Formats: sequence, C-alpha cells, structure tokens
Amino acid sequence: MASNTHDPAELGELEREVLSIIWRFGAITAERVREELDRPLKDSTVRTVLRRLEEKGYLAHSVEDRTFIYRPAESRQKVAGRAVKRIVDWFCDGSVEALLVGMVDSKVLDRAELQRLAARIAEAQKQSAKSNHSGKPNKEA
Repeated sequence: MASNTHDPAELGELEREVLSIIWRFGAITAERVREELDRPLKDSTVRTVLRRLEEKGYLAHSVEDRTFIYRPAESRQKVAGRAVKRIVDWFCDGSVEALLVGMVDSKVLDRAELQRLAARIAEAQKQSAKSNHSGKPNKEA
C-alpha cells in the first residue's frame, strides 16, 4: 500500500480538506463529504478526490447497499508524523532535537507542553523496558 511512501506535504488543499472531514466523521459517504465541504463542487469532483486519496493510501472504502463508505486508512497522528519526519529531514538534518528547539524558540511549544512530552516519553520508555525484561518472548508474527 502506498500509505507509507506518499509525502503528506504533496497533498493539495482540497485533498487535505476532504481528509480532515473523513477523520472527523470516521466513516462517511461521498455525498456527505460534498455537503461538508466549504465550497460547491460537483459530485464527480468529490469522487475523484476520494479515489485519489484511496490510491495514495489515505482512505479505504467498503460498500453498503451499493454505496461507498469511506474511512481513514491511517490516523491523523500517523500522517502528521510522516509530514513532520519530512520537515525534520529537510530542515533539521534528521534531528528531532533541533526541530523541538526550533519549536520552542519560535514559541510553537511552551515549557508546559515540553514537560508533558517529556513525561510521555519517560512513560513510553518505562513500558518498553517492562515488556523487554518480562522474561516472556516478544510477540512473533
């Protein structure tokens, strides 16, 4: 699937808007997407955007009573993570620390947010250490 290879920075404005609607609703028809958009578009235009987002790996669909129901193929957080990874690679030579320092310097992150992040990282490391030292073998495929 293309989901891990497509660069979210290459999504167009309409694609981002449609994706945002689908993340908000979780499961939605093309008609409902068209109704939720802030601009009047033809049904065929909306269906084309949905098909392209599915081809790029952002959406999946099922069929219920001959109606396509679209769902996110990836969470908003995963897509955002890939977008940030590109920024880190492009502007920070791969250093997440440099990105975070830049976010603090430009007041995107404040001290309280950094402390919450540090606590979450410490908790994740503690959980990882527990699972690696429990004496049980790691889950196998």
